[in-house]
Amino acid sequence: METFGERLSVAIARRGPLCVGLDPHGALLERWGLRDDLSGLQRFSETVVEALGEQVAVVKPQSAFYERFGSRGIAVLESTIRHLRAVGALVLLDVKRGDIGSTVQAYADAYLDPSSPMRVDAVTASPYLGFGSLTPMIDTALRYGGGVFVLALTSNPEGVAVQHARAADGRTVAQTVIDEIAQVNRGAYPLGSIGVVVGATVGETGHDFTSINGPILAPGLGAQGGSPDDLVRVFDARVSGVLPSSSREILSAGPDPAALRAAADRLLSACREVFAVNAVDQVRPRVDPGVAETGVDR
Repeated sequence: METFGERLSVAIARRGPLCVGLDPHGALLERWGLRDDLSGLQRFSETVVEALGEQVAVVKPQSAFYERFGSRGIAVLESTIRHLRAVGALVLLDVKRGDIGSTVQAYADAYLDPSSPMRVDAVTASPYLGFGSLTPMIDTALRYGGGVFVLALTSNPEGVAVQHARAADGRTVAQTVIDEIAQVNRGAYPLGSIGVVVGATVGETGHDFTSINGPILAPGLGAQGGSPDDLVRVFDARVSGVLPSSSREILSAGPDPAALRAAADRLLSACREVFAVNAVDQVRPRVDPGVAETGVDR
C-alpha cells in the first residue's frame, strides 16, 4: 500500500511545494459576492475545486468553516473532499483534533478509515494532551496509508507559553514533539507520513528539524505576514519536506478561477525560487577568505 509520504512526494514533484488553505469565512464569501450561507459555501468550494484542484499538490479545508452550517455544511465538505481527490489533489483536513483513548480513535475512524465518507489523505492534530495520546490516530493513519500533521510551533502569540516551555531534560515542549515524530518516521522512504506544523512566521527559534524525515507544513504565507524568504530563516538549509501553505493570499484573488490559478502560480514560483537558491547555497563550495582565487595563501 502506498503511504501518504510517498503520495505527497509524488504530488510535490509533479505539482510543486504548495498547500492552499480552503477557509470560507463570512468576510471572504462576501468579498466574492456570495452570501454567507449554505449556497455561498457550496459555490465557493466548487469554484476552488474547479480552479485549483488539478493544479496544486495539497488543499487544506478548514473544517470549522463548514461545521458552522451544521449537517448541510458537512455535506458540502464531504462533496468538496471527494471532488478534490477525484482530480488528483491531496486533501489535508484542518481539524486539529486531540483527545485520548476511544475518542481519538473515533476521530481517526472519521477521517482516516477508508470506509468513512469523510476520509481524507491527512489531518492536523494537537499533541497537548501528550504526544502518546495521538497513538491511535497515528496508528490508524499508518495502517491505511494516511498522514497526520502534529502541531509543534504555531504562529499565534499565545502558543509560545506552552510550546517554548522546557521539559525536565531541557528540551522545549515543541522539540519533544518534533523528536517524537522523528522516531515514528525513522527509516521511512522517501518521506515519512507523520508531519509537523511550524508557522512560517515563527522566525529563528533554535529548534532542530533535521531528523524529522517527514513533511513540515508551514502555514502563514501572505496575509498572515509570512514570505517565502521566511522559510529560510525558520528552517535550516538541510531541512527537506517543507510544504508552504497559504489561504487568504490566494483566495482573495477570487472568484475568477483564472485569477486564483495565477495567484497560486505566483506564490509557488516564489517558493520554488527560494528553495532552489537555498539548495545551491547548501552545496556551493565554501572558500576561505584568506585564500586567493589562485588557491595560494595570502
